[in-house]
Amino acid sequence: MLWRACTFLLALLVAALAGWWLGRELGVGLGVVGGSLAWFLLDASRGARVLRWLRAGAVAQPPLASGLWGELGERIRRALRTREQRADDAERRLTDFLAAIQASPNGVVLLDEEGRIEWSNGTAADHFGLDAERDLQQLVGNLVRDPAFAGYMAQGDFSRDVVIPGRDPAAAVPRRLSVQLHPYGSGRKLLLSRDVTAIDQADTMRRDFVANVSHEIRTPLTVLAGFIETMQQLPLEESDRARYLAMMAQQSQRMQTLVSDLLTLSRLEGSPLPGTGEWTPVGALLAQCEQEARALAVGLGKQQDLVVDAVEGRELAGAAPELLSAMSNLVTNAVRYTPANGHIRVRWRDLADGRGEFAVDDTGPGIAREHLPRLTERFYRVDRSRSRETGGTGLGLAIVKHVAQRHGAELRIHSTPGTGSTFSIVFAAARLRTVSAQAGDVPAPPATATP
Repeated sequence: MLWRACTFLLALLVAALAGWWLGRELGVGLGVVGGSLAWFLLDASRGARVLRWLRAGAVAQPPLASGLWGELGERIRRALRTREQRADDAERRLTDFLAAIQASPNGVVLLDEEGRIEWSNGTAADHFGLDAERDLQQLVGNLVRDPAFAGYMAQGDFSRDVVIPGRDPAAAVPRRLSVQLHPYGSGRKLLLSRDVTAIDQADTMRRDFVANVSHEIRTPLTVLAGFIETMQQLPLEESDRARYLAMMAQQSQRMQTLVSDLLTLSRLEGSPLPGTGEWTPVGALLAQCEQEARALAVGLGKQQDLVVDAVEGRELAGAAPELLSAMSNLVTNAVRYTPANGHIRVRWRDLADGRGEFAVDDTGPGIAREHLPRLTERFYRVDRSRSRETGGTGLGLAIVKHVAQRHGAELRIHSTPGTGSTFSIVFAAARLRTVSAQAGDVPAPPATATP
């Protein structure tokens, strides 16, 4: 301000001197007026230049480098730069925040005071069948038309969630969504959705598992209790007593097999994955499977054509008891479900890519296509009555699946109703090796499989 005042006084002095030189006393007054007017006009032009610079967006350097207007322009430029940097930072944080919400596995929908969609992420669009652009400003109640959701919005109590069906008609398993509203701001709401299909499935499987175990144990216990009561209260002939004891032993064995399979599954799920340091001859595994299969066929009173391929020089890495359990389950299943005089073949082949395949072919009744995806579920049976007649527990294929997964293998099932089935396990090349058989060497059989 001092410099501004000095320049103004200097302009008046110069104008007064020029007026004195030109017109003496009268010239002094005119010079002072003219000098003041010239100074103000010059100052106004400088201010106009700064104003035009501001109107242009103030992106370039200020038009003046000195004086009050120059300092004012520089300060404005700095303030604008700081504001732009803050705006850029805020926009960057907002972009990162929206990107994080877009990547969230949960659906997020922002609703205004009237329940209209202001924004939604891709997960929410997938959950509710929305179009992120087309459905903006649409009432969410018009797009999510489930009665449970409509009642949830109407009641106004958002302290809990509500589970509704998802919008995915192509899904093999119907989708289930957990939806909850969270009020915020001035009447706005945050709609969160979460896919709980897997949780519902797990809960359903848990309930089914408990119900199936209870049923499978209750049935033989009821038979045992009935026979015990009969033997306690009635005089029986020796032949009747022997027959009842045989039935009791059969039911007791059934419960023992069931408990053993349950313990096997529990051990498989809770134990470390098998390594590749333990090698077992494939031929020994197939020989043990053949021995168990023939013993089962005799016990069931079936005459079947069982052919087991001979395998020499191939070894498989993994836990021998688990491998034998999986292979034996496939072979004994074929024995149980293949009728008398049927054909069963147990084979091993090396695939072109280095992998190995253990397969069991049978001429049983076959399995319809709709049952194949569920065969490895615990206690799932195509025909419950036939499973009980053959002594199956409904856990064998579940054990096979777990063993295959633990050994990095793949369980494959092919079946044609009325023709037969093929169950195979394909092992990775890293778990196979070829060894040269030494004269006189006889491979020891692996540990006995868990029933």
